[in-house]
Amino acid sequence: MASELIPSGYLEWLEALKARIQAARSRAALAVNSELIRLYHQIGCDILQRQTQRGWGAKVIERVARDLKATFPDMKGFSTTNLKYMRYFAEHCPDMQFGQQPADQLPWPENGACFVVTVYRPDPQLWAEDYKTRRQS
Repeated sequence: MASELIPSGYLEWLEALKARIQAARSRAALAVNSELIRLYHQIGCDILQRQTQRGWGAKVIERVARDLKATFPDMKGFSTTNLKYMRYFAEHCPDMQFGQQPADQLPWPENGACFVVTVYRPDPQLWAEDYKTRRQS
């Protein structure tokens, strides 16, 4: 098999291209996250308003969760629990005042229920010891 010649400057161009693609993917992910946060806030506001002004009870959240699941079976995030978090979000951040990254300002992690935090352990020995301890408890 003949070795393929790489044109002059190709590797540098390829690295720059990869960096641009990664940057565009990151910007797209941030835009999607920002829109989802706005959507979740709007849903929470709607639920809160209907419960407060129209006297809808807590059962409406379960009904909405079922109806959204039926309408959007491939989507996740509209469980009864998450809809309650959306309501909580709207109640505690009514004006949606955020810093640069909305996700950094969400009240959900304070309740210890919405986000999963992964801790990077560079030392494999520490990771193995922690894993063994967790399995035994």
